[in-house]
Amino acid sequence: TLHLRMRQHQESAAAIAELLASDDRVVTTHYPGLASHPENALASRQQNGFGGIVSAEITGGRAGAAAFLDSLELFSLAESLGGVESLACHPGTMTHASMPADVQAAAGIAPGLVRLSVGLEDADDLAADVRRALDAAGRA
Repeated sequence: TLHLRMRQHQESAAAIAELLASDDRVVTTHYPGLASHPENALASRQQNGFGGIVSAEITGGRAGAAAFLDSLELFSLAESLGGVESLACHPGTMTHASMPADVQAAAGIAPGLVRLSVGLEDADDLAADVRRALDAAGRA
């Protein structure tokens, strides 16, 4: 079933990436499958898909990211990404918390950065969850 799972994982991630990239409450979206991604052409030549991990910088910095993450219902907060369930993390306070703020900034880890591992749940349900979380971030 790996082929079927990976196809769903990537299709849903692409939909979430498009949603995030088109929303004014998102500063930037990082996903090589987006035509706007600086490495899209390279990734297109080298890969048979773009994976299921999407990163986005939410407006409002740390407060916006916190509101976004706190409002997610289908994405679970976790540091280990890549399972069949949808997971989310805040690199600045989780995976890269031991790095000083200036080192995080130099590495591209902004206070509003969130990382999503898009799982196998229904893509429309995941999109609705992300929209609700963006609404909460917009109020923060």
